[in-house]
This record gives sequence, C-alpha cells and structure tokens, in this order.
Amino acid sequence: MTQLRLMAVHAHPDDESSKGAATMAKYAAAGHRVMVVSLTGGERGDILNPAMDLPDVHGRIHEIRREEMARAAEILGVEHEWLGFIDSGLPEGDPLPPLPEDAFALVPLEQPVSKLVRLIRDFKPHVVTTYDENGGYPHPDHIRCHEVSVAAYEAAGDHYLYPDAGQPWQVSKLYYNHGFLRQRMQVLQDEFTKNGQEGPFAKWLENWDPDDDLLAKRVTTRIECSEFFEVRDKALLAHATQIDPKSFFFTTPMEWQKRLWPTEEYELARSRVPVTLPEDDLFAGIAP
Repeated sequence: MTQLRLMAVHAHPDDESSKGAATMAKYAAAGHRVMVVSLTGGERGDILNPAMDLPDVHGRIHEIRREEMARAAEILGVEHEWLGFIDSGLPEGDPLPPLPEDAFALVPLEQPVSKLVRLIRDFKPHVVTTYDENGGYPHPDHIRCHEVSVAAYEAAGDHYLYPDAGQPWQVSKLYYNHGFLRQRMQVLQDEFTKNGQEGPFAKWLENWDPDDDLLAKRVTTRIECSEFFEVRDKALLAHATQIDPKSFFFTTPMEWQKRLWPTEEYELARSRVPVTLPEDDLFAGIAP
C-alpha cells in the first residue's frame, strides 16, 4: 500500500478532536501519515470542565493544554506540530472589546502563512483540511485559520512565493470540515424522542439559524468512520480542561450514533485532480 499524507489545520488544541477526529484516526490506522497543525496554543481558553477549575491549573493553562494535545495526538495516532501563535480569546460583549495586541487574529497574514507553507513543503500532504470562511463558528482565530490555510494551500506549490521555505509542493485537495450539521442533531434528537427520553439538542435546534442549513448543501464528501467514534471521544476527553465528561457531547448512546449517522462530513473546496462528486474518500482521485 502506498502511504498517503493528510494534514489537518486547526486553530486551537481540542479543535482537532471535535472536528474530523474519527476520519483522521481511520486514515492513521490504515497506515497513512496524518499530521495535525495547531496554529495557537489555546492560552486564552476558558476552563470548561468544573473538575479542572483549580488554582494550579489556572496558573499553567498553556503548559497543561500542550500536555492534553500530546495525549490526544497519541490516542488518534497522528503527528502534531505547533505553529506557535497566541490564542486571541473569544471576545464577548456589545460592543465587542478589541483583541489583545498579541492575538493571532491580528498578526500579519504572511507570518503564519510562511510558517504553514514551510510545514506543507516539509510534510508534503496530498490533502489539507481546515475550516470554511465562517470558521465553523465566528471565533476570530477560526476565521484566521481559514484565511491562513487557503493562502498556504495556494502558495505552497508556487516557487516564486516564500522561496526560503523549502522546495515547492502542490497539495492535491483542500477540504473544509462541516461537523455541526442541523440534520445530524435532528436525527439524534428524534431518536431520543422515539425512546421516550428528553434529548440534549432541543435548545440548539430551537435557536438554529435557518441560514446554517445551507451548510448541508455544501457537503461533498462523507467519510464512513463509525468504527473510530470511540477513539474520537477518547481524544476529546484528553482535553480535560476544555471538555466536561458530563456534557451533551457524550449523552447520545454510541450505538445510535453509529447506526444513525456513521459519517463525518466535508466540503471539497479546491482540487488539482479530477473528482467525481459526491465522494467517500478524501484521497479519491489522487494517484498513489
């Protein structure tokens, strides 16, 4: 078997375990090389698990999140690189406060692009995954992650751009993650109702922006990866400061998830190889 290479570009540690983790674990288990790139260290992330809301954790959140990321990467069977920028934090309020001066979202675009181009030219991925133009949700780092990833995809194969970042490498395909689809939540919520239980997604569905339903129409590629859902959840739980084991992420029985929605979804955003849509393989059309 020819070894193919997949690079998943994410804004913060833990994003990789909630967006496409089962897909990555599947390809890694099949013998392909998979690399996660975290653009920031998640330094300004809140502690979202009450059990980890401790004084010694507050004092060393950056170090702890690095340790969590290392465990998650090991669980998924993937390689990992830090791009080295500082989490912007999620601004809240009306009007929104300005971002901190050292925020990743304020760094001139060419700085992270040059670093990511160097990684791409070194790792030589056939496929890159990242977020769409809305960032999956409008966190400034997620939107910047999209901008950086698209620019690096285009620049990596151009020998005129970033000539000091290694020999040019053309990535064959670029995908956007589309993990949070209304249809998936509705299917799972309906199963709770069918079994006489109160599902965890009612408020989400009630407040869903109708425009978000358009995401489903953008999906081009569905990866059957239900065999790796347990691995996905284990990796997610490795990010203990960010993930409460009692949260809604883990309330749906695994049997329901595997039976009712056994895939992870993507949008093919760019391709340099011939494709036939829809797809069931991120590497479809790529010659070994």
